[in-house]
Amino acid sequence: MKAISKTIILYVALLCFAHAETLTAQDVITPTDHIELFNGKDFSGWTFFMRSNSAPEQTWSITNGVIHCTGRPNGFMRTENIYSNYICTVEWRFLKAGNTGVLVDMHLPDNVWSRCVECQGMHAHQGDFWLWGGVDCAEPKNMKKNGIKMLQPSAESPVGEWSTFQTVCSSNTVEIIVNGKSMNKITDCNVSSGFIGIQSEGADMEVRKISVDPLK
Repeated sequence: MKAISKTIILYVALLCFAHAETLTAQDVITPTDHIELFNGKDFSGWTFFMRSNSAPEQTWSITNGVIHCTGRPNGFMRTENIYSNYICTVEWRFLKAGNTGVLVDMHLPDNVWSRCVECQGMHAHQGDFWLWGGVDCAEPKNMKKNGIKMLQPSAESPVGEWSTFQTVCSSNTVEIIVNGKSMNKITDCNVSSGFIGIQSEGADMEVRKISVDPLK
């Protein structure tokens, strides 16, 4: 009986390992041309993970070509594809000041929060970094054990107005550019590719554009 139990456990473990290998072996896309990640109509190419297994449609919706996120509960929408070496451009605005973020170099399993680099989208803090799931970089942490605060005034637009938030992922370097101004950069990261995500973390907000472009 014990031998049978051990055989079953080993079989399940091998299945899980094979599944993980399939996921990690997914082709990595390095853009050679402009790619629109949001088509303005639906969530094609995206998947969701919400805390407490909440239904994503209670948090995320699309009206007149614009994504609306209520900000509750915590979670994210992320690409189904993996990307490396790109510039990600997100155009968003707060309907009410709150917290969100662009997640890059995301790894499975999906979790709040997955292994990734969080490019902070909180109001008045767009330019900070948070490192999750063992991600690290060369720069010293100046917010708790996993945060890197921007050392200049915010460049984001006022609440209710659109901001252009860009994340430049070049090999193991990540840079945040807000409305054309470089806000912060981390180097020598121990991740260099992954999914791209948008956080639900308290902000009532809208997103009208998500795209990636080749590095210049």
